[in-house]
Amino acid sequence: MAERIGELNQVAHQGNINDFYNLIRNDVKLLEHIDELPFVDTLLHISVSAGQIPFSIEMMILKPSFVNKRNPNGDTPIHLALINGRTEMVRQFLQHNADLARVKGRECMTPLHYEGRV
Repeated sequence: MAERIGELNQVAHQGNINDFYNLIRNDVKLLEHIDELPFVDTLLHISVSAGQIPFSIEMMILKPSFVNKRNPNGDTPIHLALINGRTEMVRQFLQHNADLARVKGRECMTPLHYEGRV
């Protein structure tokens, strides 16, 4: 299991959508295993940090629960996009769901709070 999740993480970092679907064909529950963890860098966290916009959009559509998931640092994917200066990624998140501007991350900070501090 850990090996397959490692492969998925690499695919997310590279933004390879075709390889992603090839991997989940072999284990259709892989995303559910990731989603069961309370704090985890999901494929969406990884692809956002790497600036992989098409892959990130695919993840938002395929696994909407990843959008609100916090990683071990307490950051959601939209927070990571802000932290890493991924302006276009932030736009994509807000086009997908404008309520994400109010999603809470570390210290209950929302993206709106974060932008006010920067």
